Amino acid sequence: MSFPLPTQQDLAELTAFRHELHRTPEISGEERETAKRVCDMLVSTSPDKVLTDVGGHGVAAIYDSGKPGPTILFRSELDALPIQELGQIDHRSTVPGKAHLCGHDGHSTILLGFGRILSRARPTSGRVILMFQPAEEDGAGAAAVIADPRYNEIKPDWAFSLHNAPDVAFGFGKLGAGATNCASSGIKIKLTGSTAHASRPSDGRSPMKALAELMPALEACGSGKPLGPDFSMVTVTHASMGEPVFGIAPGEARIFATLRTVADAEMNALTAKVEALVADAAARYGLKHEYDYDDVFLACTNDASATEILLNGMERAGISHEEQTVPSYGSEDFGRFGLSGAKSAMVFLGSGPDWPRVHTPEYDFRDELIPMGIRLFSETLAACLEQA
Repeated sequence: MSFPLPTQQDLAELTAFRHELHRTPEISGEERETAKRVCDMLVSTSPDKVLTDVGGHGVAAIYDSGKPGPTILFRSELDALPIQELGQIDHRSTVPGKAHLCGHDGHSTILLGFGRILSRARPTSGRVILMFQPAEEDGAGAAAVIADPRYNEIKPDWAFSLHNAPDVAFGFGKLGAGATNCASSGIKIKLTGSTAHASRPSDGRSPMKALAELMPALEACGSGKPLGPDFSMVTVTHASMGEPVFGIAPGEARIFATLRTVADAEMNALTAKVEALVADAAARYGLKHEYDYDDVFLACTNDASATEILLNGMERAGISHEEQTVPSYGSEDFGRFGLSGAKSAMVFLGSGPDWPRVHTPEYDFRDELIPMGIRLFSETLAACLEQA
């Protein structure tokens, strides 16, 4: 089957909507108003059913052909980042300390544009699910969506997504089967001794030496090897000690670090290595230690058959592509849809190396990608239905 192209009026309205989302960012777990705006925009696309508050503030729009066939999910993200935007665009964030600096506002706008196409040409068989997922940035969203009992109502056979990529040539797609995004995990380490008067530090047990030793030692746990089976990386992202005063020798310290590997098995090994390092340092300096984990992302892997369909969709949409031979350093929770039973694949759609990188304070989604993304999803759906 074939799908119509978005009209110029569609693109004007969608671009304006994207700018409005950009002005009003909400970070992971807080996307209530963003979800409401999405629901308001979905009304004109006449979905057969809309599920709200899925896995938090997630929204799932269902377009049903009424005929037997596969359930095909297309996913975008709702959340922004806790970063102050420094760019001077007209539609810059109006919320201090929060901004859409990863392009999720653009991804969701593409999905809404795809919904307009579906309102004019329903799938010939099966169902299409447009999944506006919450909390991607902290790794909690996809898992929460899948854990929601209503997920059984929309559980897909196939799942597809895209992510803008400033390191890929503008308008090109980067796609490959296998490892797509690294696994990563945030470890929060707490070291506890006891305070003392600053004139008599020996009366207490300061974590200062352990903290100073652990920061470089943690980063040295990484393999230092390039992306590949033996790659691992540890990045210290935060450290603090005691109170900001002069009269007290500190009794407590905290270190945050991000652990990163290509595969989940290697993450388990790296985690054990880091925990052993912390335990040894704490014991040598007479400290108690504890750790917790947050922002946990499993490795993201593209299924070979889903990758082939997405590649077919790119070719039909007239999008040139390059093969992804190594995964992205960055992490993604989209892979959990594949682990839940769907054949899944993600493509990186290039905004060009001259464009600001994601998560930098000057970043803004490139609006020219909106019609490309809509066409890519339309043609991927057509290719998937033809295979079915």
